[in-house]
Amino acid sequence: MGEVFLPGNHRYLGNQFMMWRQEAEMSREEVAEAVGYSAEMVRSVEQGRRACPPRMAEIADELFGARGKLKAGLSYLTREKFPERSKEFFALEAEAVVLWSYQTMLIPGLLQTEEYARALLSGGRPLLDEKTVEERVVARLERQQLLSRDRLVDFSFVVHEAALRTPMGGPEAHKRQLMRLLEVSRLRHVCLQVLPFDRVVPDALNGPMVLLETQHGHRYVLAEGQELSHFSSEEVGTLSQRYGVIRAQALPSEETRRFLERMADEL
Repeated sequence: MGEVFLPGNHRYLGNQFMMWRQEAEMSREEVAEAVGYSAEMVRSVEQGRRACPPRMAEIADELFGARGKLKAGLSYLTREKFPERSKEFFALEAEAVVLWSYQTMLIPGLLQTEEYARALLSGGRPLLDEKTVEERVVARLERQQLLSRDRLVDFSFVVHEAALRTPMGGPEAHKRQLMRLLEVSRLRHVCLQVLPFDRVVPDALNGPMVLLETQHGHRYVLAEGQELSHFSSEEVGTLSQRYGVIRAQALPSEETRRFLERMADEL
């Protein structure tokens, strides 16, 4: 496959980013260290192969002394596949070498089948138009390439039983989703665990979270609610401790597979 380039306004912003960087006499490596992304991410943005995350543009604007001229370009970007509140996280997710996810009511997006994702995205409120639903389903499936890329990510998923009991998309789709989880659980770089109803873990009741670490050692956490997402590099220590407690109480990998097999057999 040839390289995929973003629409022109994204490429223009990337070109402006490169020009301001060169004017500031900074290397991509220096910029990467300052903005918390990899040098390859900086290169991809400058070459128009990746959209410039808002956080990167805002930090770089100050770093380069652009006085608002660089980040002003953010308002002209075309519609993204991801919601505004999520796209910064997804940009960093693509850079992850370690990713831990705890989900209470939903199958993690990286493990969802197409049927599950479409039923979830098309049934929420406010209702999304069909084009937006399709764009987000495609984007979600594209994210799952993280599971099979050459540079493996060390994945840990803990899923509460409540998420597994919800037949999103109907009984047949539900069974296919369980089988997909079984398939992924056998990958050597994926640890999948179920937290069953009978394991009472107070920290598990505080909601879902995702922790990730990039190849340069930057660590971030995403905690989500109904309408608000809290994305930070500051609460990583506290939420890592909570994740450790939850993971310790969840079923081990082999027991999780037996649990999923029993659920699938019941359908």
